[in-house]
Amino acid sequence: MEKTVTSKSLFKKLLMAVLAFGPGIFAIGYTIGTGSVTSMIVAGSTYGMQLLWVLLLSCLFSGLLMHAYGNYALVTGETTLYAFKKHLKWGKLMAILIIIGISFGQWNSLMGILGISSNIIFEIFSIYYPDLVGYQYESVLVIAILVIVIFYGFLMVGKYAFFEKILVIFVTFMGFSFLISLFMVYPMPIEVVKGLLPSIPQVEGGKMLVAAFVGTTMAAATFLSRPLFVKGKGWTIKNLGQQKKDSIIAACLVFIISASIMAVACGALYHQGQPVTKVLDMVDTLEPVAGKFALTIFFFGTLSAGLSSIFPCLLIAPILLADYQSGKLDTSSKQFKIITAIACVFALIVPVFGANPIEMQIMSQVFNVFVLPLVILGIIFLVNNKKLMKKYKAGIWFNIGLFAALFFSFVISYNGVLALITYFF
Repeated sequence: MEKTVTSKSLFKKLLMAVLAFGPGIFAIGYTIGTGSVTSMIVAGSTYGMQLLWVLLLSCLFSGLLMHAYGNYALVTGETTLYAFKKHLKWGKLMAILIIIGISFGQWNSLMGILGISSNIIFEIFSIYYPDLVGYQYESVLVIAILVIVIFYGFLMVGKYAFFEKILVIFVTFMGFSFLISLFMVYPMPIEVVKGLLPSIPQVEGGKMLVAAFVGTTMAAATFLSRPLFVKGKGWTIKNLGQQKKDSIIAACLVFIISASIMAVACGALYHQGQPVTKVLDMVDTLEPVAGKFALTIFFFGTLSAGLSSIFPCLLIAPILLADYQSGKLDTSSKQFKIITAIACVFALIVPVFGANPIEMQIMSQVFNVFVLPLVILGIIFLVNNKKLMKKYKAGIWFNIGLFAALFFSFVISYNGVLALITYFF
């Protein structure tokens, strides 16, 4: 009896710890979706752990930028695009370019996310109902419509706390699924160490994948939306320490989960010489190596990754627009309902046309890196404005980190330009 009470108490503590997670949960939702999972699987199965250094740097700079944006919001009470427009000379143009660039990238990702998630659900159903195989297109389309309608219904509830709880559930399932898979299939330790040494695969598609890695991990949408989520949480200047801790935890979890996905693909497929270009290809290639149980857990994690990203992707356009207009997000407004409805219809493009979303998703992640230098440059100006930040103005080490992130974003953007030129020409 005492043992049962202890185990219940432990479970309750664990549940409370998960539910206590702050706005960082949205950072994980934005960052780790099916596009991210796809990039990690392709990288792990094709190049082993060679791109681990890119992931580490991206997560390091992501944590720093989340902290910078969160601090600015708590100290000044302003959101960032509104602050760009108000305080920077070219801020209005910067803000408009950022809104267009990020909305384009996130809505493109949304198409792929819904397409892949619907296909995964279909694969699960087809295991139990084999007759469905002959009606794949119709089944996937019906599933996609049901999923997007349910999520739109959730959005109409319109409360930050509700969005947060839904995301916590999906992200927790996703994290545990990939970590359990890692214990079953893992790479050699020496491969992990070598992966931390900077190098770019000198093969076709190598530069594209590096840019996609940064586009999905160091996502501009994560930083720009943070002030609104921090304010939605009810945090004030008294929560600066909590905000910093939340940023660090979010960045660490993104690295651990993403590295786990890459490591599973490396351990199971890289040495077998079986590169994967589609998430659903993992069915045929992973099962003989890892077994059905590991495969099921991995796919459950992938599905959770997809569903956890639908919420943030639907929210991004109204969030950025509200940020630019007034710095306040009204989830019950007509504007919010119309924009999210358009996003839902847009998301159905891939399922309706039966297209393969993987290549489009990787390319949309590449496009995300072009907005990144603007997003970093803007926050550098703001956190160094003594009139706005007062005694919380950025210090020397913080600035070194921000300028390193800016340099990294320029290098990756240049790399992305070369990748796209090679792809199209």
